[in-house]
Amino acid sequence: MRLGISSLLAFLAVCLRAQTPEGQAQGIEPRAGPSDYQAQAKTGSITIAAEFAGHAIPTLQGPLSTENHVVVEIGMYGPPEMRLQLSFTDFTLRINGAKKTIEAQHSETVAQSVKDPNWVPPEKQDKSKSFNVGGGGESTESKGPVKVPLEVQRGMAQRVRKASLAEGNRLLPQAGLLYFRYAGKVKAIHSIELIYSGPAGNTTLALAP
Repeated sequence: MRLGISSLLAFLAVCLRAQTPEGQAQGIEPRAGPSDYQAQAKTGSITIAAEFAGHAIPTLQGPLSTENHVVVEIGMYGPPEMRLQLSFTDFTLRINGAKKTIEAQHSETVAQSVKDPNWVPPEKQDKSKSFNVGGGGESTESKGPVKVPLEVQRGMAQRVRKASLAEGNRLLPQAGLLYFRYAGKVKAIHSIELIYSGPAGNTTLALAP
């Protein structure tokens, strides 16, 4: 039985989706070159470029933020047609010269503490429906924290996941975000070192806070 063109295209699309699961880290668009990042370092024929983003998470749909992690945007560059095995586990971060380094975290861990500064919570109730209790001027409206809807949380988690550095054997250049657990204030950071130890070799990048 012969397949028509439309059927064949649909079959190929299914195969591609099977190879790349939905929600898998896809990375972000690499910048024009390593010099467009804050810092650069070579290891073998590979150039790693990086820029510290603090508690901000830049995504295509707009910025997000996390209080429990700091973010580094990296770009991996190499000779034409070169492929490299990539993983967030190849990176660690040293802050303020500490002896112990901080390991990069999976995006799912980060997504639990992500916030969208542009998200505006809906009004809890119409003002006309509020009333005073005992003449004391107290409203029945809850003063507790607003719970972010589940669909909004899922959307933010997907944005974090898609912006993360893609893993696996990838054609260079590649770019994406790395996340490191750090809940301190950025202004308390005096020095940052991004350490790479992976298939391409070993190198360290000095980043500016």
